[in-house]
Amino acid sequence: MESGELPATRVGIGTDRHRLATGLPLLLGGVEIASSHGPVAHSDGDVILHALSDAMLGAAAAGDIGTLFPDTDPRWKGLASRHIIVEVLETIAKLGWKPGNIDVIVHLEQPKISEHRDAIRSSLAEMLGMSIDRVGVKAKTGEGIGPVGESLAIEAMAVVQLVSAEER
Repeated sequence: MESGELPATRVGIGTDRHRLATGLPLLLGGVEIASSHGPVAHSDGDVILHALSDAMLGAAAAGDIGTLFPDTDPRWKGLASRHIIVEVLETIAKLGWKPGNIDVIVHLEQPKISEHRDAIRSSLAEMLGMSIDRVGVKAKTGEGIGPVGESLAIEAMAVVQLVSAEER
C-alpha cells in the first residue's frame, strides 16, 4: 500500500446515552417499542442510530453527529434519527466508504427487547442497504445497578466496519 492510500476497511465505535422519562416514545434502530418511558433527547433519541452514526463517522474520520446535528440548533429539534443515518451514509459515501457490517449492544433494564431483535435488525439492514446477516443486535440489562439498572437511562454501543464503496 502506498503512502496515503486507503486501506480496504476501517473500523469505528460509537456510543450514546439518554435519560429516560415517563410518557415518551422509545425508538430503537428505527423500530417503535411499546414502553412506559422513553429517552429525553433533542431528536427522537434513538440510541442505536446515534451510536451507529458516530461509529460510521468515526471510521471515516468525518467528525461526529454532534458536529453535524448540534443539539443547540433548533432546526434539529425532534429530528428523526433516520434522517441522521441518511446524512451520515451520504457523508461516508463521498469519502469512498459504505458499511460492511455492524454490531450493536443496547443497555436497557425494561422493556426487554429480545422479541423486537429481528425487527430492529431488519430495520437497520434496510436503512444501511445491507443484508441482515451483517447486522448484530444484542441487549443487556443493568442488573438493577446504576442508571441503566434503575431504569433512569438507556445506552447503546455500536461497532461498524466500513468497506470501500467500490467493493461488495
